Amino acid sequence: MQQQPEMLSPSLALSPASLPGPEDEFVRESPARVAPGEAGGARPDPHPPQRIPRWLVRLELFLRVMLRIGLGLTLCCAPWWDYLRPFWDKSVLFEMYPALAALPMKLWSQNPLFASVHPLGALAANGAVRGLVSGLGLLNLWIALQEAIRRRED
Repeated sequence: MQQQPEMLSPSLALSPASLPGPEDEFVRESPARVAPGEAGGARPDPHPPQRIPRWLVRLELFLRVMLRIGLGLTLCCAPWWDYLRPFWDKSVLFEMYPALAALPMKLWSQNPLFASVHPLGALAANGAVRGLVSGLGLLNLWIALQEAIRRRED
C-alpha cells in the first residue's frame, strides 16, 4: 500500500529565539557562565572586527563630498547655461578648454534626447522645470556641506 503524505504540517516553534542553535554553545562557554575553578573558558572570536584606517575614512568622505559638490553645481548651472554663457565665455579656463564650456550645453540645451523627443524638449525648456532641477542641485550642495561639517566635528 502506498503511503500518503501527511496533510498536517509539523508544528513550528513560537519564536526563533527558543530554538537551540550554534550560538547557544558560545553562550554556555562565555566567561560569565564558567565557574572560577573550571577549565575551559571562552573561545576567542575567530574573526575579530576589522578596523577601517582613518585615512581611508577621510578619503571616502572627501570623494563623496566632492562628487556631491560636482553634481550639485552641474544641476544648478546646466539648465541656465545658455543665460550664463556670456559671463563665462571670457574666463581663462574656458579659453584654454573650449570643450569644457560646451559640456553643460550638451547636457541641457543641445541634449540629443531632448531634441529627438519633442514633448520632453518642451518640458525641459520650461522655466519651472529648470528651477526644479536647479533646486535639486542646491539641495545636493547643502547635503554635501552639511556632511562635511558634521564629519569634521566628529
